[in-house]
Amino acid sequence: MAPAPAPAPSPGIRRRLAVAIRSGSRQLGTIWVQEGSVPLTERSDQALLGAARVAALHLVRRRWEPSPDLTLTWTLLAGLLEGSTRPQPLATHLGLDASRPTAVLGFSYEAADVTTPELTRTEVTNLISVHTAAHHRSALVTRIDPRIYVLLPELPPSIDITTLRAWGHEIADAASRHLGLSLRGSVGCIVPGLARVPESRREADRILDAMASVDVTRTTVAALADIEAEVLVSELLTLLSAHADIRDSRLTALVAHDSRHQGRLAESVLAYLDAFGDVRVAAAHLHVHPNTLRYRIRRAEQLTGLDLSRPEQRLLAMLQLRLPPAT
Repeated sequence: MAPAPAPAPSPGIRRRLAVAIRSGSRQLGTIWVQEGSVPLTERSDQALLGAARVAALHLVRRRWEPSPDLTLTWTLLAGLLEGSTRPQPLATHLGLDASRPTAVLGFSYEAADVTTPELTRTEVTNLISVHTAAHHRSALVTRIDPRIYVLLPELPPSIDITTLRAWGHEIADAASRHLGLSLRGSVGCIVPGLARVPESRREADRILDAMASVDVTRTTVAALADIEAEVLVSELLTLLSAHADIRDSRLTALVAHDSRHQGRLAESVLAYLDAFGDVRVAAAHLHVHPNTLRYRIRRAEQLTGLDLSRPEQRLLAMLQLRLPPAT
C-alpha cells in the first residue's frame, strides 16, 4: 500500500506522511514521517514504502536476534555471490524463480572516512535495504566486507541497465544526504538466472576495483559500458604490477631521478601524454607555464634517452607512469 498524506495540517504543524507496515494481509504497525528542517521531496513516499517493507522483515524475523531462517538466508546468499553455493538452495528457501533475470549491485566507501566502522556499515546496509526494497520487493542485501551487495532476483524481462543505474544513483545520493558518506556503486550485468549470479557479481567488483584504482571522478555509480576503458586499464596495471620484470628502464630511471631530487619530470611527461601532446592543456593541469613544461619534457628525454615521438614509448610511458612508485 502506497504512503498516504496525513490530513491537512493545522497552522504551525508540518506536513506528514504515513504508511502501514504489513506482512501479507496482517498489519504490524505504522510508520509516520513529519517534515523536518528539510522539506519532504517527491521521492519521500517511495523511500517510506521501502522503509515499511524493510521494517516488516525486521519485525517478523526479530530484528535484533536474527532467526535461524534469516541466518540461513544470509549464508546461502553469500555463498551464491561467491560461487561456492548452487542457486537452488536459496531459490527453494525463499520461493524464488531461479530462471528469471537477475543482477547484482555493488557498493563501497572509503573506510578511512568513518570513525565508527561497524555503526557505519550497519547504517549504510540499512539505507541500501530501504531504497532497493522500494523498487524491488525481493531484493536481498548482504555484506561481504569491505563491500555491500544487492541481489535483484526475479527482475522483469523489460528491465535494463539504465534503470538499475538510476536505482544506484538514488542510493548514493541518499547516502550523501543522510549519512554524509561518498558511496561508490556498480551495476553488474543482467544475467538470465540465479545460476549466473557470480558472473554479475564479478562484473560489479571489476567496476568498483577500477573506480578505486584509477580514480574515476565523473560518476559515483557505473555499469561496465560507462567506464570500460578505465576498467581495462585498471586490470592492465594490476597485471603489470605483478610482473616487475616488465618495465622500461628509462621510465624507471626517470621516476628514480624524481625521487632523488624531489622532481616532477615523470608527472609532467604523463600529463603531456594524457593531454595528447597539447602543451597548454597539460601545463594548465600542472599549474605551470607552457615553457616550463616544454623544458621538463626535453629534460626527461635528455636524462633517460626517452623518445616520445615513438608511439611504443608513449604507450609504455602512459601505463608504467601510472603504477604506484613502489612497483
